Amino acid sequence: MNAQIRRFLAEEDGVTALEYGLLAAVIAGVLVVTAGPALGTFFTNLFTKLGEVVSNAFP
Repeated sequence: MNAQIRRFLAEEDGVTALEYGLLAAVIAGVLVVTAGPALGTFFTNLFTKLGEVVSNAFP
């Protein structure tokens, strides 16, 4: 039983997955901060055009 507990505590796979998750979150945050205004403009234009298309499709 003690050997199993020691093996579990020495296991680092979960820590590695957590580190990758944190790294992905940091990268996503940096992308949102740096590209935020451009993405906002893009999506505003996109949904405006989609609204126009839908309005013209159903008079």
